[in-house]
Amino acid sequence: MEFSLSEEQLMIQQAAKDFAQNELLPGVIERDDAQKFPWDLVEKMGELGFMGMMVDEKYGGSGLDTLSYVLAMEELSKIDASASVMVSVNNSLVCWGLETYGTEEQKQKYLTRLSTGEIIGAFCLSEPEAGSDATSQKTTALDKGDHYIINGTKNWITNGSKAEVYLVIAQTDIEKGHRGINALIVEKGMEGFEIGPKENKLGIRGSDTHSLIFNDVKVPKENRIGENGFGFKFAMKTLAGGRIGIAAQALGIAAGAYELSKKYAKERKAFGTEIANHQAIAFKLADMHTKIQAARHLVYQAACDKDSGNDYTLSGAMAKLYASEVAMETAVEAVQIHGGNGFVKDYHVERFMRDAKITQIYEGTSEIQKIVISRSILKD
Repeated sequence: MEFSLSEEQLMIQQAAKDFAQNELLPGVIERDDAQKFPWDLVEKMGELGFMGMMVDEKYGGSGLDTLSYVLAMEELSKIDASASVMVSVNNSLVCWGLETYGTEEQKQKYLTRLSTGEIIGAFCLSEPEAGSDATSQKTTALDKGDHYIINGTKNWITNGSKAEVYLVIAQTDIEKGHRGINALIVEKGMEGFEIGPKENKLGIRGSDTHSLIFNDVKVPKENRIGENGFGFKFAMKTLAGGRIGIAAQALGIAAGAYELSKKYAKERKAFGTEIANHQAIAFKLADMHTKIQAARHLVYQAACDKDSGNDYTLSGAMAKLYASEVAMETAVEAVQIHGGNGFVKDYHVERFMRDAKITQIYEGTSEIQKIVISRSILKD
């Protein structure tokens, strides 16, 4: 399928590319080194409309389609995956979930500020004993009439200490299993809500990842998203779209590593000629380019399925599975092409390799994507 981008989509793509080159690239190594959260850059991305790209304009968003969002995610991720994952979580998980399933009151109170980047949000599903098995929630939200009392721990939460709004998935009725799970909006500062230690991560080190602890946190009933027991479905439906964002991130990481490798191969000389002229290197670049193009088609197709109102569960899972594998493979090859320089931070590709790995893990591991894909293709 040929994807013909509109003039508006091309403008968004160029705007994201310019921002990545002019704003994200300077200091990206230092931010990774220091695990520094770039608040100033988040504010700038909010001003440009990147923090609420798919949100309706009446709630302060940009009112764009999923493909435009994917184009921006790809360009941002070519330079800084730590910045792009903040954009992904705020757009795909928090804003989309609230706009699609929240009440009008919830949208007015939270979405209007989230979509402009005035504040950012976090999506709280994973737990110490409930990662891929999201049905095994240990965090509880006991129904107390006009409010819930939350107790438990969430971990691996992106934007963990920087968010102001947290969408928390918790078990209300354990006897009902996944039908007894609810999604609740928790605000920073609620009594009993604590932020745990920051994770010292292999990659995406500029993003803010923490555990969260809930000790008798009182949350009003009006903060529940959807009907009673809708929490598990809310999480799964939200993650299905979130995977498209992570697939776009993986695509960007792969494309960024490839572009640096091609440039380096055309400049670096060995045995009297540029290493791009050696078949061993040329073939690596050919494989990288081919697989990136294939991944790009899968990612764009998933975005178009979502925009067309088609079921994107299968296409999103395939895009996330394949793009993340291509990201990891391409980043490793990029280090190899750079030789000893690939092991040095100044050349960026070692960071791409570290950042690529998480795309095979978060928002559903590669193994989970294969379960989703196999069930989808075998159900008929």
